[in-house]
Amino acid sequence: MTKYFVNSGGLSNKPELAKKFYNELLKEFGTKPKVLLCYFAVPREDWDEKYKQGIERIRAAVTNGVEPIFDIAFPDTFEKQVVDADAVYISGGDDLLLQYWLRQFDLQKIFQGKTIGTSSASSHAMAKHFWTCDWRKCMDGLGILPIKFLAHYKSAYGQDDLRGPIDWDKAYAELSNYGDASLPIHALKEGYFVVIEV
Repeated sequence: MTKYFVNSGGLSNKPELAKKFYNELLKEFGTKPKVLLCYFAVPREDWDEKYKQGIERIRAAVTNGVEPIFDIAFPDTFEKQVVDADAVYISGGDDLLLQYWLRQFDLQKIFQGKTIGTSSASSHAMAKHFWTCDWRKCMDGLGILPIKFLAHYKSAYGQDDLRGPIDWDKAYAELSNYGDASLPIHALKEGYFVVIEV
């Protein structure tokens, strides 16, 4: 059984929800969980800084006495790193860049039996279909999870965008009418997550 903690994004702005998310993600692994942090959704030159920030954010969020052991994912060693990790956290960022990297792997095979945390773009990637704030349209994910996903729902995300604010009701309706109509829609406000076991 693989357990997915599918988050809507915005954890850095929601410290209480971040605590809940990271503690739930790691609670089954004792006091020294091995955590693989994956930043494939951002340009390579940003990985080191994102990794440092991720470590700080998770350490600040987890319960006292829990001291995670961290590793940063690289494409050349990703499969082995996933095997060695207790939990994998894949950050958000650019939908298309992330899917470029993730399509290199048989994720259903290498994630089998693992605990996987996702956020925003990586939640999109796991879904069958999603509506993206960046491109403001529906797209297809990798179909790992039989869901539709709408990240940052009803948030101020994109308020400063030249296209104007997002019409969330329209986005939801577009996603509802897109692709497989039988799939459930998870439209989550920032910081919130759903746990899906497959």
